[in-house]
Amino acid sequence: MLMTERKPTSVGEILIEEFMLPLGLTQAALAEAMGVPRKHVNDLCNDRRNVTAATALILARVFGNSPEFWLNAQRRGDLWAVMNSPEERARIERAKPFSTAA
Repeated sequence: MLMTERKPTSVGEILIEEFMLPLGLTQAALAEAMGVPRKHVNDLCNDRRNVTAATALILARVFGNSPEFWLNAQRRGDLWAVMNSPEERARIERAKPFSTAA
């Protein structure tokens, strides 16, 4: 599996730096556009909430891009976090491929 050593840009950072700041959006304005509570947007911006399929569809509709953009950003961060966690790596290493498990 190809993974970079540099931590991928988080969804929150992408949301703020690439979308909210250039458009002059506040969290409250984005929350209203998304039809969600402001806390939902605040949690996304601060990486305390993951992008779900529903949230990806909402963000794609609001910003005119694809839900895959948002889900891929979330996926990259999730994979990097697991691959760089000693506990998770040990858990993964315990798994046995079927060709050697028998």
